[in-house]
Amino acid sequence: MRVIGLDVGDRTIGVAVSDPLGYTAQGITTIRRKSIENDLAELKDICDKYNADTLLVGLPKNMNGTLGPQSEKVMEFCEIVKEKIALPIKMWDERLTTVAAHRIMLEADLSRAKRKKIVDKIAATFILQGYLDSLSK
Repeated sequence: MRVIGLDVGDRTIGVAVSDPLGYTAQGITTIRRKSIENDLAELKDICDKYNADTLLVGLPKNMNGTLGPQSEKVMEFCEIVKEKIALPIKMWDERLTTVAAHRIMLEADLSRAKRKKIVDKIAATFILQGYLDSLSK
């Protein structure tokens, strides 16, 4: 079982992958968004490279659980992905994952420039690890 976790934003897509047994998540890259065609091509290459069987996409809910404008953008992106990549897509509540990613990087004393480059990849790792942990319970 290989799951690809995504933190989809307007400018970047953080990407993480599970180990083959589905226990741990590792951040692998950040896709710099250029066009939907380019985004899909990079994502498809990653799915093929890791032999993924599921895509897990972070759904940015509001703190009260409602869906906002960013959630709608993510769901639209998922609809396009479904047409181009033949993998099941699961949505996962991503509330506070970016906050947690920033906190971890601050504790690691990373510079602001380094944090900016990897925050989406770290957030994708948190999203995927939360999902994997829920499966083991």
